[in-house]
Amino acid sequence: MTDRHHLLVHGATFAAVGDRGDISGVRGGSFPDGMFVRDARHLSRWQLTVDGAVPEVLSPVADGDAARCVLVPRGGRQEPPAHTLFREQAVGDSSFVESLRVTSNRPVPTSVRLALTVDADFTDQFELRSDHRTYVKTGALRSRRVLDDGIEFAYHRAEWRSCTTITADPAPDAVEETGTGARRLVWTLDLTPHDTTELLLRVIARPHGERRALRVPRDPAAVRRQLLDLEGEFTEGVAFPTGWPELAAACARGLADLAALQVTATGPDREELRVPAAGAPWFLTLIGRDALLTSLFALPYHPRLAAATLPALAATQATGAEASPVAQPGKIVHEVRHGELAHFGQVPYRRYYGSVDATPLFLILLGAYVERTSDTALARRLEPHARAAVGWMLDHGGLTSRGYLVYRADKGGLANQNWKDSPGAICCADGSRPTGAVMAAGAQGYAYDALRRTAWVARTVWADETYAALLEQAAADLRDRFQRDFWMPEHSFPALALDGNGRRIDALASDAGHLLWSGLLDKEYGEVVGRRLLEADFFSGWGVRTLAADQPAYHPLSYHRGSVWPHDNALITLGLARYGLHDEARTVAHALVDAATATGHRLPEVLAGYGRDTRCEPVPYPHACVRESRSAAAPLALLTAVGGA
Repeated sequence: MTDRHHLLVHGATFAAVGDRGDISGVRGGSFPDGMFVRDARHLSRWQLTVDGAVPEVLSPVADGDAARCVLVPRGGRQEPPAHTLFREQAVGDSSFVESLRVTSNRPVPTSVRLALTVDADFTDQFELRSDHRTYVKTGALRSRRVLDDGIEFAYHRAEWRSCTTITADPAPDAVEETGTGARRLVWTLDLTPHDTTELLLRVIARPHGERRALRVPRDPAAVRRQLLDLEGEFTEGVAFPTGWPELAAACARGLADLAALQVTATGPDREELRVPAAGAPWFLTLIGRDALLTSLFALPYHPRLAAATLPALAATQATGAEASPVAQPGKIVHEVRHGELAHFGQVPYRRYYGSVDATPLFLILLGAYVERTSDTALARRLEPHARAAVGWMLDHGGLTSRGYLVYRADKGGLANQNWKDSPGAICCADGSRPTGAVMAAGAQGYAYDALRRTAWVARTVWADETYAALLEQAAADLRDRFQRDFWMPEHSFPALALDGNGRRIDALASDAGHLLWSGLLDKEYGEVVGRRLLEADFFSGWGVRTLAADQPAYHPLSYHRGSVWPHDNALITLGLARYGLHDEARTVAHALVDAATATGHRLPEVLAGYGRDTRCEPVPYPHACVRESRSAAAPLALLTAVGGA
């Protein structure tokens, strides 16, 4: 197995394969290895040998929606390969399919023995993280059953049941033991001179609770057609900019990724919805903040995302009955997981509410959606949920008692509960971290915008003038408090956060750009902040860094303390345009588009913070999601902010 992995994604299913199309089942590292459905690994080995040896790679797998490679038996210059193998693999809904074509290169009859070692260990994704945690799984049992045309692997633990079925056409000549849990499917193929024969292999995963009648695509070509149809739905009617082809390509690539990243969720009336997952490989699930921002970026071009995301999050809104310590009435969910460890409560993410900003973002999206589409029916349907969300902000969230949205580190969950949620992300300029309660700057901007937008909905849709006036006053008071408490006159810049005692966390951070997007700052302050974000310590040439580079806390390869996030920069660009800083907005937009162009028109989750003046291509962040919904939608936000020029 090489160090490179190639990611195939289709809804809640993804597979990571190596350069020769193999899966080795290696644990640890920054990238999961295998085929996964709803947080469980349903294929942990998929390794091909030819005449008892691992074949050589003639043409390795390249990035794309299908994995294709060309292999040959090991040999030398004096003895050309007797045959060539052409592998093509693709991922469908809960399925993995492979076409394996074997072509004879000889003018005489020949035979070849193919063997495919397969296994399904049903490991939960959280067990594969590189955090060295272990989980007790008492009573867990795995079983195997040989079929006429393949093999079935099954797993159960108490009420938890899941299985993986592997079939082949033609059927294998034998299914062999390996001395481990894996099994070996074996074929002996007789080839006439220069003949080609094909094997079709299909894998179907049935995760716990799956009740649908699942259909496996016949071959990778059928999967490609499905994906093209989905991509067509997402790009239909979108006017790509003709004067800026690189931005047009980034928008098209982003919409195609969004089509592949749709996962199933349930609405308040148990209706089935398709919503954007956060990202692959680690976050192929509904994460409130990510789905909301993705839907906001895409709203002018694809409002159906918002129309699905809002009811899906309303259906998971906390009511007070949840056991989680961070679940409070009216709060919007942060993360929903479907895996075994979440099911048994061994990780807290079955429904996890550790987010201070998903709730105001829910209200922002609802207001923006109604304003954009005039679909008042959804606002009426979700009125109880919206009022409950406002109630959470005012009461449990801290706006009334503390004047700001407040969070505290959650033992066993997230230390930070704003968008910069890694442990050291909220820090002073010297890198020291606050203890106790935290009031993050960006979340206050979201709260301000949420109050104003919900006031507008209350007045225009719910016909509740009294409630609208109350929310408008709360927003005005928040704005006054914020500029008094957060503004650092010595830096002419807002603090990243306040600690529980009201002391300013003085790191200079990109979150200030979110305040431009939400409109929280007065125009004079906003213009100063916007121009400051384009100075050399902040602006890398590929975008605005999360932390200005002249501070001790800065690190170009830190997740949130010096890296460049496309979605962060998309919000900054929208904010710069809002405050009339159009030249600055275009500068950031062009930097992001250049980064996308250098990486196949796809923006990753995050880039390293190294300056463009030191390297002519963006440096990747080592643990970034390969496909991420907020980054996929970021080019659409750039198009909204600066147009096609």
